[in-house]
Amino acid sequence: MKRVATLALGLLVILGAWATPAAAQEWPQRTVKFVVPLGPGSGVDISARLLAERLQKRWGQPVVIENRPGGDGIVAITGFVGAKDDHVLLYTPTGSFTVHPYQKANLPYDAELDLLPIARVSNTILAVGVPASANIASLADFVAKARAEPGKLNAALVPGITEFVFDGFVKDSDLKIAKVPYRDIVQAATDLGENRIQFMMSALAILRPQVQANRIKLVAINGRERTKLFPDVPTAIEAGVPSLLLEGLVGLFGPRGMDLKLRERIGADVVAAIADPEISAKLIASAQVVNPGGPADLAAAVKEQTEQIAATAKALGIQRKQ
Repeated sequence: MKRVATLALGLLVILGAWATPAAAQEWPQRTVKFVVPLGPGSGVDISARLLAERLQKRWGQPVVIENRPGGDGIVAITGFVGAKDDHVLLYTPTGSFTVHPYQKANLPYDAELDLLPIARVSNTILAVGVPASANIASLADFVAKARAEPGKLNAALVPGITEFVFDGFVKDSDLKIAKVPYRDIVQAATDLGENRIQFMMSALAILRPQVQANRIKLVAINGRERTKLFPDVPTAIEAGVPSLLLEGLVGLFGPRGMDLKLRERIGADVVAAIADPEISAKLIASAQVVNPGGPADLAAAVKEQTEQIAATAKALGIQRKQ
């Protein structure tokens, strides 16, 4: 009997060892959902839909997008975490959560446990826009105007790291600018074009329609390099405001407990999809810098961004709240 029990236990161990790879191979078994913390028309939303279209062909299952803007990204993150479903994934700019420990107390999620890296997708090109009717020709002009009119100018920011960097810029430049909250930052571009707000920093994809309509003027690109989409627009560093340097990392995350082998398999599928010249071209056209990688690549990029935020917070005298 002892021998039989030992043999049975051994079989269970073997079966258990096989179970995870089998489960990974069988995934997905039903519709996959990408939860996105920004509204339709944002750069992240555009890239999510491009990727979903290609992945559902590869996976043989529908891939749907659920836009859940608001709450500084927490609405989307808590919805994703609460699903507890390996077919519900979070497609997000990492800046929507890496800065939260410095902004929020008692967060309803644990980033290290609840947001497991699957794939690095791209870097969203971020830009600074002002109303075309405001006669502001440069970032330096905006700074001068803000100093001359303290407290009279309004700004709209994507919640998270973008807002954090803006706060650093305001403090570094000794400005007083009111921040106008938007549940969906896409709506702010219209208000900027109407001069109801005077400064907006967000994905270039959000600003571009109003730029092309000659209602918004771009005064800076936040990344380290200019974009071919608007080659005459200087970077923030070139414009003399290095405190506005910011590159938007976008990635795909899985839920707590999701097996690494499954995440690596999904990540490989994402990288393969992005490698398609047609998808890459569309991502670039949507103001993204193509930057694919697997779970380890995304984890390393998040770590680098987290360290950058910590250094900025230290310089500004901001303590972690959690």
